[in-house]
Amino acid sequence: MISVRVDPAPFDAGVELNTFSAGVSGAGAVVSFTGVVRDVDGGLRAMEIEHYPGMTERAIAGMVDQANERWLLSGALVIHRYGLLETGQPIMMVATAARHRVAAFEAAEFLMDYLKSRAPFWKKEMTRDGANWVAATTEDEDALSRW
Repeated sequence: MISVRVDPAPFDAGVELNTFSAGVSGAGAVVSFTGVVRDVDGGLRAMEIEHYPGMTERAIAGMVDQANERWLLSGALVIHRYGLLETGQPIMMVATAARHRVAAFEAAEFLMDYLKSRAPFWKKEMTRDGANWVAATTEDEDALSRW
């Protein structure tokens, strides 16, 4: 089961994980990660995420294909939201299933790193002082060097 969803609607990570897990066969491990909008400095009110429909899904599907080829996954799920999101809300989820835990963990980390740095999303932070586009960080770019 391979699924990529780019959607403005909230999702329930528990329900998504249970549905995903029930749909994979031959897996000895299922790994999941859910990212939430976080307020680092105490001033974030919300984050607005933009994307180009079609292009974004194709780019993420290509990342999932790479992960599947590299780790021979039993399944992969990527959900990424767009629109106006408040702090504490889920922004994205990655789940991977593989025969062995190392493959499932590595594939999930690979997808998270590439989603953070290469998926075509544009993020704007809305703070009490105004709005700012989020730039790529050195740490995010360095994380890609592992792969």
